[in-house]
Amino acid sequence: MTGEPRIGDVYGELLRDTLAVATGIGPRPLAGGRVPRPVIEIIERDDGLINGAPAAQYLDGPQEWQPHDHRAVDRVRGATLDIGVGAGRIALLLQERGVPVTGLDVSPGALAVCRRRGVRELVHGTVDEHAASGRRYDTFLLLGNNLGLLEGRERAPAFLAALAVMANPGAQVIAQGTDPYGTRDPVHTGYHEHNRRRGRLGGQLRLRLRYRELATPWFDYLVCSPDELADLVRGTPWHLADIDDRDAPYYLATLRLPG
Repeated sequence: MTGEPRIGDVYGELLRDTLAVATGIGPRPLAGGRVPRPVIEIIERDDGLINGAPAAQYLDGPQEWQPHDHRAVDRVRGATLDIGVGAGRIALLLQERGVPVTGLDVSPGALAVCRRRGVRELVHGTVDEHAASGRRYDTFLLLGNNLGLLEGRERAPAFLAALAVMANPGAQVIAQGTDPYGTRDPVHTGYHEHNRRRGRLGGQLRLRLRYRELATPWFDYLVCSPDELADLVRGTPWHLADIDDRDAPYYLATLRLPG
């Protein structure tokens, strides 16, 4: 016993238990050994801030989605790669619509949950690893705030280059992000300033996820403004074609390749 969490597939474990609680099928966390316990995803920031969020949202059907999710899926065309597929909520709807969709995730447990829920085409790995597969797509999805997978100035060019390798001419990226700079909370504004003093983007988070006795390694996750995103895209094969901020501070960004 070290007092430190064990590194493991946090996302996969919490999605497995979330599905068990929702369906009543399989082992699940119980309060007092009897009552199903809600599954909470713990998000730990490197300055000590800890937040929790109910994991049940990963199973939400379209009737429970935010408006920007609906607008995003309505823009999808052609062969689609759902990056960070999670529990498969987006992929399942696209399948129903007849869209050829592949779900990509680094979590084996998340992919197992997707299979149980009926997602047909799944790939385990990173975008860099999948870029070597020879597969080509017309749409790349980074929904559920997965614009954050750009990580920051250092990672974004390579991430976008990997997508370009897998892209058909005229392909698009549809990404959901959050502008972090509307807050006046000193816990967050102070963190933004601390980041800038270190040469990082203000909303460049250093996080790890926790669930029960497990933790992920620490990783960067980017929360950025549309202007910062435009700077990150500049010089890559992509151009920023559109920002839909009707649900501000949340926004949809559409990137495109030349046709």
